[in-house]
Amino acid sequence: MQSMYYGVDEVEQVLQISKSKSYTLIRKLNEELKQKGFITIAGKIPKKYLEERCYGLSEKEA
Repeated sequence: MQSMYYGVDEVEQVLQISKSKSYTLIRKLNEELKQKGFITIAGKIPKKYLEERCYGLSEKEA
């Protein structure tokens, strides 16, 4: 079964950013999800949400 979440290492590779920037981005996006009432997992971000929030990511992955 394929994971529904990206971890820090996957975010780092997919977006080609540093590990510390990946942690910062995941924290920010998880905070947005919390404000919308969703349950979040520290250090992980739902793939679908990251693709929605990062312009061009879904085309890059395809």
